[in-house]
Amino acid sequence: MNAIKKPVNIVDVTYAQTGASVNTDAMGMREMQQRAFAKRDAQHLLIKAPPASGKSRALMFIALDKLYNQGRKKVIVAVPERSIGGSFASTDLTKFGFFADWEVKPEHNLCDPGSSQGKVGAFIDFLNGPDAVLVCTHATLRFAFEKLAPDAFNDTVLAIDEFHHVSADTESSRLGALLREVMNGSDVHIVAMTGSYFRGDSVPVLSAEDEARFTPVTFNYYDQLNGYEHLHSLGIGHHFYQGRYTDAIDEVFDLDKKTIIHIPNVNSGESTKDKIEEVGFIIDSIGHVESTDDDTGIITIQRADTGAMLRLADLVDDTDQKKRADTLHYLSTVASRDRGAVDVILALGMAKEGFDWPYAEHALTVGYRASLTEVIQIIGRVTRDSPGKDHAQFTNLIAEPDASQGEVKVSVNNMLKAITASLLMEQVLAQNFEFKTKRTGDDDATGPGVIKIKGFKEPSSERVKQIVETDLNDLKATILQDDTFAKAAFGSVDAETTNKVLIPKIIREKYPDLDETQVEQLRQQVVVDSVIKNGEVRQVGDKRFIRMSEKFVNIDDININLIDSVNPFQRAFEVISKSVTPSVLRIISDAITATRVEITEEEALAAWPKILQWRKVNGRKPNVRSDDPTEKRYAEIVLFLQRKKQEREVAQRATQMVDGS
Repeated sequence: MNAIKKPVNIVDVTYAQTGASVNTDAMGMREMQQRAFAKRDAQHLLIKAPPASGKSRALMFIALDKLYNQGRKKVIVAVPERSIGGSFASTDLTKFGFFADWEVKPEHNLCDPGSSQGKVGAFIDFLNGPDAVLVCTHATLRFAFEKLAPDAFNDTVLAIDEFHHVSADTESSRLGALLREVMNGSDVHIVAMTGSYFRGDSVPVLSAEDEARFTPVTFNYYDQLNGYEHLHSLGIGHHFYQGRYTDAIDEVFDLDKKTIIHIPNVNSGESTKDKIEEVGFIIDSIGHVESTDDDTGIITIQRADTGAMLRLADLVDDTDQKKRADTLHYLSTVASRDRGAVDVILALGMAKEGFDWPYAEHALTVGYRASLTEVIQIIGRVTRDSPGKDHAQFTNLIAEPDASQGEVKVSVNNMLKAITASLLMEQVLAQNFEFKTKRTGDDDATGPGVIKIKGFKEPSSERVKQIVETDLNDLKATILQDDTFAKAAFGSVDAETTNKVLIPKIIREKYPDLDETQVEQLRQQVVVDSVIKNGEVRQVGDKRFIRMSEKFVNIDDININLIDSVNPFQRAFEVISKSVTPSVLRIISDAITATRVEITEEEALAAWPKILQWRKVNGRKPNVRSDDPTEKRYAEIVLFLQRKKQEREVAQRATQMVDGS
């Protein structure tokens, strides 16, 4: 084994271990469940909460109240795959103080083996029968929708787990279209639950009109992790390699940590195209195989470095479905972190959402993942609270772009998107702040988590307040997935243009119902929140300082103009520049330059005063061949404006000639 290298972390968050998110009240409810239960009267409820926050039990509390107190007759719970159905099995709630127990009869658990389509008859029998609760897969629900009229769902509660599988795109998600028909054609109550509301393909889960019909409950990652008892810190980082990943994985694979390794999809550039052989390489890097348990499929390996025995679960090899089912069953029963249980899990498409191995400390993922949802789900596997687990780590092993290969542009784009996905996770995982306007003479002390900013425009409408309270991270995800913005984040566009031109443009496209005043209020909220969360806050005596653009500024002195001068995601480029060789950095820089951000008239007009100031300070025009990205961009804008001026003059002359004739 090589010496273990620490990944270059973009995110290093430390939590207070308050215990608040895992302690229960007199009814047996944790903090998130209390928050959701308070909104139980809503007809359509959308619960956004992290993995391990207790969404399945929150649904039980809400559904039982709807059965006993709100006149509902049936509850249908739909999960994306059979293995997750166990989260909604019969549960004794009265012994913890609730007024009823959650009961699912065996015949109404449709997550047992068999085809989804073949279970539609049992689904329809349930609707016509006396029992109250059924659990099925999304696929069974979809097939049932196709056999039933929407009004068949009158008097029911429909709970959809992992709601991000639904889509507003009727071509890609028939379930989304059918759900819309039932919402419009019946009095159904819906409880939608998701731990990751982002979609890597940028297709919204719900249309804006449909989402407005839902009452949101948001419990953020910081609330969850800060309220744990055991987990104290979380790191999210990257390790870059050249050649084959199987030759580099042992550089970051720490055998002393409980680890889930997700190998790359066979269609990706990182894959060797032989997943079974890749598993063999990883096993060989650990040591010598001693035995394989016939009942569980667990492989015992003697470590080459220490001689100790390590137990590994292989979920990649799917040639023997029974063997893999036995391994999954064993993993679901593991109730100890001791050696002799399991130490490493190898997976490809499995062990993501709904997979519960609370002892996992390190998620090591090979290759870029196009879906933010997938990244969040994988990170969620290691962010569960567990005795003896002080730190959790997500490491993305990513191929460096190679100039000798033809896929340089794809490789660079994948690297940029992987880094920006981590930047989004930093936003999701960091403490939330409340921002207020600081007015002249306002020297009153602020409470914890409140920051006053000169010139800041607070939300003035309920619509903007709702977006800020429940959808800010979704908006940031949209911004960070925008191709133009991804290039801007790496320094090809100056900070003020990024903040004042690109971000409002994306906001207008995402929320066309907002007027310009609302767009500006939301823009300021996004930029301020992003910059503050990316900055390091330090307490010195009774004053707080925040690090912005490599210097510490007294929080009492910050203003909106100062914040607008900071690219909130510039650190992405700094991380890469410290992590790769100068030659690789040049490849990345050249690839960004070759696909530079197109100039718009809006950007050019916004930048013109700054160009005049730059020319005044430097005594010359900006040079398009400069190595400084800001000067180069200014020079390109000057050329753009010159071309526009020439085009207008030509058009005016043509108009005059037509008028003269």
